[in-house]
Amino acid sequence: MSLLHQIVAPADVQALDPDELEPLAAEIRDFLVENVSRTGGHLGPNLGVVELTIALHRVFDSPRDVLLWDTGHQAYVHKLLTGRHDFGSLRKKDGLSGYPSRAESEHDVIENSHASTALSYADGIAKGLALKGEKSRTVVAVVGDGALTGGMAWEALNNLAASQDRPVVIVVNDNERSYAPTIGGLAHHLATLRTTRGYEKFLGWGRTMLGRTPVVGQPLFDTLHGMKKGLKDMVAPQGLFEDLGLKYVGPVDGHDVVQLEHALRRAKAFRGPVIVHVLTRKGLGYAPAENDHADHFHGVGVIDPETGRAVAASVPTWTGVFSDTIVEVGHERDDIVAITAAMLQPVGLRAFADAFPERAYDVGIAEQHAVTSAAGLAFAGMHPVVAVYATFMNRAYDQVLMDVALHKAPVTFVLDRAGVTGDDGASHNGMWDLSIFQTVPGLQIAAPRDGQRLRELFTEAVAVSDGPTLVRFPKGALPPEVEAIDRVGRADVLHRSGERDVLIVAVGSMVGCALEVAERLGDQGIGVTVVDPRWVLPISADLVTLAADFGLIVTIEDNLRVGGVGATFTEALQDAEVATPTHIVGLPRRFLAHGTRAEVMAAEGLTAQQVARAVVERVSGLSPLALSEESAPPAPTSLDERRRP
Repeated sequence: MSLLHQIVAPADVQALDPDELEPLAAEIRDFLVENVSRTGGHLGPNLGVVELTIALHRVFDSPRDVLLWDTGHQAYVHKLLTGRHDFGSLRKKDGLSGYPSRAESEHDVIENSHASTALSYADGIAKGLALKGEKSRTVVAVVGDGALTGGMAWEALNNLAASQDRPVVIVVNDNERSYAPTIGGLAHHLATLRTTRGYEKFLGWGRTMLGRTPVVGQPLFDTLHGMKKGLKDMVAPQGLFEDLGLKYVGPVDGHDVVQLEHALRRAKAFRGPVIVHVLTRKGLGYAPAENDHADHFHGVGVIDPETGRAVAASVPTWTGVFSDTIVEVGHERDDIVAITAAMLQPVGLRAFADAFPERAYDVGIAEQHAVTSAAGLAFAGMHPVVAVYATFMNRAYDQVLMDVALHKAPVTFVLDRAGVTGDDGASHNGMWDLSIFQTVPGLQIAAPRDGQRLRELFTEAVAVSDGPTLVRFPKGALPPEVEAIDRVGRADVLHRSGERDVLIVAVGSMVGCALEVAERLGDQGIGVTVVDPRWVLPISADLVTLAADFGLIVTIEDNLRVGGVGATFTEALQDAEVATPTHIVGLPRRFLAHGTRAEVMAAEGLTAQQVARAVVERVSGLSPLALSEESAPPAPTSLDERRRP
């Protein structure tokens, strides 16, 4: 039996002989490549933390010692060493999560996959343990160097350093990257530490040479050692951490288990806040990942494990259309600038940065700074485009509200991965943005239904010069393009049949579902009109006027029902004293389990069959139990007919 398959708990890792650790690391890398290539997932980050994770579980006693993973996408090795080997179900419905999960293991503490949070958790947990008198337990937070570009991490460091008697070990996993190479002054500081070993070499030489000097040798060495702060500032400026009051250990080779164990044991023994600076290489041990300079296989789909190439053929994506469009607009307008938060490649801004390097800004994992910096750029006469994943934009609500909207700054926000994303789980679904940002005065929100509408709406958005705009689109491949048959104000009419029984207002990517619902309703003899508002905020007065002529309004969105487009449209109808009833189709106010997008949508009632059934029930007045797909009675021709005595 292999070493890996003998491990069902951290105690088994601790029981290994030192000469078994290197073979174990090799087995883990082989396991990761073999399994993640079949399911997709975060391969590169986990290949880079194999030895680090082994060392952590040999030095610390999880779950008594609390082990936290910032973002958590590098916790696959942690899962393996805590007995979770069923990676055939990774990121699949009812299978292993791609992030730490409390439902899976007592060794998993935090599930949030948004970066820069683990240090605040560590601070709070350490305080709580101290209050309970459990000071013998150590809290360990593993954070990437990219996470330290987030302001929240530094707020936590400031507080951690204030209590020297609480045992917290902060492991900085320094691979020079988050998604992309780490950006900013901190990255430069860590790079200096990575490349400067002068102090350790100099001190080692001093210890050896002065130790040979009788009588005065040791006092001279003690004096030399007392100059530590000044020497280190001169040859390795880690004073940044020490000035905060944090003990610093490192840099340490993150692929040498012996060195790692030694450093971690020193940190554990200190019984106060300590930073252990660990140097790792993302994708180590798998040539395709090591040679991928874009992101070292940060996240992959299903790939050929031999070559690292994607198994599925490449298809046009939403992100690809945005990438091409912003480059085109950039050539036409020299005031267009692009900003992202450590996601240049994932959100499609790499091509723009290559074409206009002086007009592209990656600010690191700092969404709040990105937004307010954009407001400053707008004041200076530019039109900034801030592109991030929809779920990460939640962090910058206050900046959108008070720094951009209050000042009517012409900033365009582009939210990739809006709606249900599926396999990355609860924290990555972009299901909050329409509810959150509809509360922002003056913000116009667009939701394109296909690639052509994304081009049109983005171009319209950056043409707005008197306030902010937002364009959202989902993850993955583009749907077929749907041309309008008519236009009502800014809204497109996509389907019209029969009487004016039901008006379906379809938001963005839900247009395909809405059109299928219309066909199913038509088969039941119900007249249906389908419109795509294109701009979902502000609510179009023309659309409200149109709605007054129908018997029922159905809104369909892959956002929360609470405060979403349907709720806002219903409010607009009430304000206009339009009595037409509404049926809102959207997501519930709860965190959604991971699975494919289709599985999640089906679980929440957002398939065309489920929506059509609900609408037929609403129209016919039948209870859910009285209607089945096979035995449903013919529906009335129109709502007017149903109302006749």
